[in-house]
Amino acid sequence: MGHSIRTAGCLLLGFFAAFTCDAIAQAEVTLPAIFSEHMVLQRDQQNKLWGRAAAGESVTVDFAGAKQTTKADGAGNWSVMLAAHPAGGPHKLTIEASNKIAFQEILVGEVWICSGQSNMQWSVAISDDPDLEIATAKYPNIRLITVPNVGTQEPQWTFNGAWQPCSPQTVAGFSAVGYFFGRQLHETLDVPVGLINNAWGGSACEAWIRRDLLASNDFYKPLMNRWESIEGNYETDLAVWQEKAAEAKAAGKPAPGGHPDGNMKGNHRPANIYNGALKPTIGYGIRGAIWYQGESNAGRALQYREMFPLMIQSWRDEWGQGEFPFYWVQLADFMEEKPTPGESAWAELREAQTMTLSRLPHTGQAVIIDIGEGKDIHPRNKQGVAKRLARLALVDTYKVAGIAPRSPSYESMAIEGNKVILTFKDVTGGWRPFDVNELHGFTIAGADKKFVKATAKIIDGNKVEVSSPDVPEPKSVRYAWADNPVCNVFSQIGLPLTPFRTDDWPGVSVGN
Repeated sequence: MGHSIRTAGCLLLGFFAAFTCDAIAQAEVTLPAIFSEHMVLQRDQQNKLWGRAAAGESVTVDFAGAKQTTKADGAGNWSVMLAAHPAGGPHKLTIEASNKIAFQEILVGEVWICSGQSNMQWSVAISDDPDLEIATAKYPNIRLITVPNVGTQEPQWTFNGAWQPCSPQTVAGFSAVGYFFGRQLHETLDVPVGLINNAWGGSACEAWIRRDLLASNDFYKPLMNRWESIEGNYETDLAVWQEKAAEAKAAGKPAPGGHPDGNMKGNHRPANIYNGALKPTIGYGIRGAIWYQGESNAGRALQYREMFPLMIQSWRDEWGQGEFPFYWVQLADFMEEKPTPGESAWAELREAQTMTLSRLPHTGQAVIIDIGEGKDIHPRNKQGVAKRLARLALVDTYKVAGIAPRSPSYESMAIEGNKVILTFKDVTGGWRPFDVNELHGFTIAGADKKFVKATAKIIDGNKVEVSSPDVPEPKSVRYAWADNPVCNVFSQIGLPLTPFRTDDWPGVSVGN
């Protein structure tokens, strides 16, 4: 009996010891992964730092010798605002409660989010000159962090990742556009740069937006109804798939494709990426965001006209850092060249991207209609893409003088008899046709809406005259209006003319 009492006592003591250890572990102060050794904090502004601890627990934060104390709320959440600092470092950060966390080698500089689909995710290792780029990536004051691709309807607090100094050992798998953009900023501004890469190949714009914003707007009702149907049929679809998988296994065949989880956990379901990859970073101090996406929405340009500005504005609203700069890449040329003018879903998506410039302030578009590859949706020249994004940031955000930021773009038209006179803005230094002196890429149509190739000639520093003997009474002009247009008009600085049309005639896009 005494042995049983002693055994029970030992078990009881063991239970309390385990409970106590578990309670202590739960009470320990923790931070999400966006805060780690080697991180970069945004210069010249207060930066939010947040974490978890035991409910009501006192938490002391010391950054660069400045201490402040706060208490965790009833749910264990706490946050502080770190004082603004100029660019520099390294600094030390300590967070202390029942335990202590210490981060060394923290820099203060410029922080940018790098988002989008595969062309933003595309790594340095598979871009132009990867051997040279990797060998020379010796930039300890550029810091990199990648958020894994997680698709979920549940907002995530943290992720599996950590900041790393840029080096030949760390850069190869990082976003090429992000790295080359950050490198240009670093070399021009001479300050530390932090880059947060959360791009996900193949992702649709709606996956980056909070679900309630889409569900509360009737404009997106067809889209949301389709997804509610997919979600409602999940259990049935899963059972069918499992039955087919069992049959395949019994027959010695591989499991079938099309697992229903591909939809549920994938990169098209509304809010999936917002919750899984964006939410854990929202609130971290940034200067702005760069974005390369649109291929997955190319058949829905009318919808993208509204959805893309909604996404940008929703990010700004939730980040709480005002109208931070947001610069994107217009879709490149892709697919086969067509011998005659026609409609184009990709041209309409490019137009939707361009329209966003007039919808929201502090936005910019890098035009790359000359950088794509007809046979490959992933052009390898990411350096050129990044430089055009960097031009926008250096001029519009950092006010660097002597740099041309934008491609020429259409401003107005005037019909004079059988000719159309087009006026453009941002024609830095005048025009420079590429390869040949003739201007290629213009088409013209009359009231019948039948476009033909046009003759175009420069008549002034920012004007072009367009005509065709086949169109005596012109009504519209288009330029580079194709999936993969043949076009060659640039400014003297080497920036391509932005694709455009002067009409608003119905095209091929749908909105659901």
